Amino acid sequence: MNGEYYFLSDAHLGMVHYEHGKEQEDILIDFLKLLVTRKAEELIINGDFFDSWIEYRQVVPKGHYRVFSAIYDLVEAGTKITYLAGNHDFWRGKYFEEEFGVPILHRHIEREINGKKFYIHHGDGLAYKDTGYKIMKAVLRNRVSQFLYSLLHPDIGLWLAKHTSSKSRGYTSQKDYSQKDGLLDAGLKKVEEGFNFVVMGHRHKPLMVKRENGCYINLGDWMKSFSYGVFSGNKFTLKKYYDFSGKKIVDSVLEEFEA
Repeated sequence: MNGEYYFLSDAHLGMVHYEHGKEQEDILIDFLKLLVTRKAEELIINGDFFDSWIEYRQVVPKGHYRVFSAIYDLVEAGTKITYLAGNHDFWRGKYFEEEFGVPILHRHIEREINGKKFYIHHGDGLAYKDTGYKIMKAVLRNRVSQFLYSLLHPDIGLWLAKHTSSKSRGYTSQKDYSQKDGLLDAGLKKVEEGFNFVVMGHRHKPLMVKRENGCYINLGDWMKSFSYGVFSGNKFTLKKYYDFSGKKIVDSVLEEFEA
């Protein structure tokens, strides 16, 4: 198919103590409505759409109704949505799939779009000096651990998840991962292996590093950068949707690469 494929990462909806949460949701909803008018072929959410998400059998976190409505409208308009879980929103049940027909994937994606090879990974666990996170990830994603956590009352479990997620994000943003970018190095290695486009998030810094036959893209975030990617034909464009300092929609090109 030759339509437009959109990539978005790290909105972290529902962040504790984030004063611009309402504004952020308004901008995101406006963007999702834009994709309806553009008849987007697919939206790939590359992790951490929510700052924390713990789903009980009969309970999901409150709020974000307008975002859910926009997602429903986008799906009804014929856009496929693929959701790759990140490190903040990995604990998912069947809610998204049953309500919106949106599958939740827990592994990286390798696929071909318009004849070009894509490697899509949230980026968690690829940073240097990140052994502690890898151990924590193994524990938190263990079915026994999740079952024991599910025994907590939802009010307690969801509150604990939100505040733990906030502390984790603060710790991660200040941590010294060394001067080398592990995500970039891992991404460029995939380019060397033959992938035309390697797409990640997690670091909250929009970036495109080009090589002769492929490139590494970090999508940035939707808290300050409001950046996203769009692939059409053979070209991947990294764009900025909203100027946070100027308080206006710009939808401007940051960089682009044609394979």
